[in-house]
Amino acid sequence: MIPGLDRRRFLLTSLASVVSRPLAVQAQTGKTHRIGWLAPVPNPNNLGAFRAGLRPLGYIEGENVVIEQRYAEEGNDQLNRAAAVLAYSNLDVIVTDGSAATLALKRAATTSPVVFVSGDPVAMGLVSNLSRPGGTMTGFAIIAVELNVKRLELVRDTIPHASRLGVLYEPRQRRDMIPPIAAGARSLGFELTRLEVRTAGDFEAAFNTAVRERVAAVMPVASALFHAEKEKLISLAAKHRIPAIYEGQAFAEAGGLMSYGPDVADIFRRAATYVDRILTGTKPADLPVEQPRKFELVVNLKTAKALGLAIPASLLARADRVID
Repeated sequence: MIPGLDRRRFLLTSLASVVSRPLAVQAQTGKTHRIGWLAPVPNPNNLGAFRAGLRPLGYIEGENVVIEQRYAEEGNDQLNRAAAVLAYSNLDVIVTDGSAATLALKRAATTSPVVFVSGDPVAMGLVSNLSRPGGTMTGFAIIAVELNVKRLELVRDTIPHASRLGVLYEPRQRRDMIPPIAAGARSLGFELTRLEVRTAGDFEAAFNTAVRERVAAVMPVASALFHAEKEKLISLAAKHRIPAIYEGQAFAEAGGLMSYGPDVADIFRRAATYVDRILTGTKPADLPVEQPRKFELVVNLKTAKALGLAIPASLLARADRVID
C-alpha cells in the first residue's frame, strides 16, 4: 500500500515518464534521448541536416531520440518564452539555430548542455574563448564581420559603378554588425541605406525603401530569420529587380543572384557530432567552439540574365559553383 503523498508522487512521476518517452520507444531501446531545438522560425534545411548527422551516429527519431522543437515567429518575446520552456524541460541537450535563439537560451539560464550555431560567441558573451568555452555552452561560430566585408567586395566587383548599397538586418545586429559593414562600405565608395526589419512581415516595406532610395544592390546580414525566409527575400529581390548577395549557397540555389559563405548544412551535420559527444559523457566546457571549414562563392547566371546583369568573367572564374 502506497501512502497518499507518496502515491501522488509516484503517479506524477509515472505520468511524466510516459509523456516524455513514448511507450513504443521505451520498449525498443529502454533509453530515449531528449534533444531541444530552438530557432526564431522553422528552417527545414538546417533541421534536416542535423537529423542527417544524427542517423550515422545511431540516433533515430521514434526509436531512441526525440527532438522537441520550439519556434518564435511572432518575435523576441515569443522567443524568450520558447527558450524558457526548453530551459525548464530537463532536456539532455539543446541545439540552437542562430544568435537570437542562443542569446534567448542564455537569458533563460538553462542548466542543460547547449550546442549552438551562432555568430561570434565571445563577443556575445556566450563563452569565455573559443578553445576553452567553459560553462554549459559550446558549438559552432560563424564570425560574420569579415564575411560581410568580403560580400561588399563581391558587390563592387559585380557592379563596379554602384554608389548606394542597402543592408538588411535585424535590430539585435545594429550595434555589432552594422558599424563594420558601414566602415567597409565607405572604404569601397558605397553609401549605405539601412533596412532594419523585425519579422518577415517587414520585408516588403524594406524593399520598397530600397527602391525609393535607388540602391544598386541589397545585402542581407547573415541571420537565422533570413535563412528560413530565403524564398520570400529572393522573390522580393526579383520583383523589384534588385541584385542581392546572400550568406550561403542555399540562397543561390533557390534563385538568389549570388552567395558567399560557409556550407551551413555541413555545420549542422557537424553539430550532431557534438550532441553525440555530450550524450556520451563529454562536458560542453571541454569541447572547443569550431568554425566553418570552407567558404563557397556561388553565382546564379539565370538570375543575372533576368536582371540584365553581366557577371564579369574574372568573378565567374573565382566562383566555386555557377548555376545556369
